[in-house]
Amino acid sequence: MKELMQKLRDASLQAVSQAPSMEMLEEMRVKYLGKKGELTAVLRQMGKLSAEERPAMGQLANQLRGDIEAAIELRRAELSAALMEAKLEAEAVDVTMPAKELRQGHKHPMYNVLDQIKDIFIGMGFEIQDGPEVERAEYNFDKLNIDEGHPSRDWTDTFYFTEDSQILLRTQTSGMQIHAMETRELPIRIVAPGRVYRKDEVDATHSPMFHQIEGLVVDKGVTMADLKATLNLVVEQLYGKGTVTRFRPHHFPFTEPSCELDIQCHKCGGKGCPTCKGQGWIEVLGAGMVHPKVLSGCGIDPDVYSGWAFGMGLERLAMGEYKITDLRLIFENDERFLQQF
Repeated sequence: MKELMQKLRDASLQAVSQAPSMEMLEEMRVKYLGKKGELTAVLRQMGKLSAEERPAMGQLANQLRGDIEAAIELRRAELSAALMEAKLEAEAVDVTMPAKELRQGHKHPMYNVLDQIKDIFIGMGFEIQDGPEVERAEYNFDKLNIDEGHPSRDWTDTFYFTEDSQILLRTQTSGMQIHAMETRELPIRIVAPGRVYRKDEVDATHSPMFHQIEGLVVDKGVTMADLKATLNLVVEQLYGKGTVTRFRPHHFPFTEPSCELDIQCHKCGGKGCPTCKGQGWIEVLGAGMVHPKVLSGCGIDPDVYSGWAFGMGLERLAMGEYKITDLRLIFENDERFLQQF
């Protein structure tokens, strides 16, 4: 039986040391040490031994089990190290390979125009003011002299959050006039850019979400002539000397008198095309002298101070700057369009 154990020892240690994989090593463990393994089969023969031989054979069997288990652990460690080395080699980064080309983005064309406008107004002494997109009807309508029943307050025109029509997505940046006059010291010169929301049908010049830039000046002796001169200067700095503009009488509840400013269509040169809807002109902004009722509602004496305000559409300015013929291109995020700028 001693010779049988010696043969089992030699065979098992050699087989374990040469196991090519973890799977084969596990098979070796079951083959030699499992309940139906070869060592167990040898131990079953100990019943044939005399009482004097059994202790010595039991000791040899335990030593053999320990040697096989030690050999298995040694081989498992060797295989694990080899697997880790292979994994590291496979996942290694070749630092001598050329790096992937990094694509650097750039500003959206609309925000390029916004930055230009900010620079123009800052150069004229204006300050930039920010405000909430979720607004109260008090600031979006009431304090701007837009009474109940005005079409713009209808649920078909405005995105409301509450059934009492008191909280809404602002429809215009004109509410920033009120915020500025309530919080700033006189005189006031601010521009307030931001997103606004209306239930407009999407077409070449309209979108339910777009950007406006509100401008406001309040001081002593401010006139309509100051407004026209300022806006013509801004348009010429944006589009170049000699840009053709026109002012048309209009009505806004929060300004009196009121006007709209158009620029000659950049696509057709005033002849009429789909971009300008055949008119030859593109409406850019509405403006006017701040209504005395709006001034007095903010605690400003209209007999002492006067002011003018405007609200311009940023997308339409971008269309004019970059000769874009369809406003929808600005929002569609088509890289073929954006890469041109």
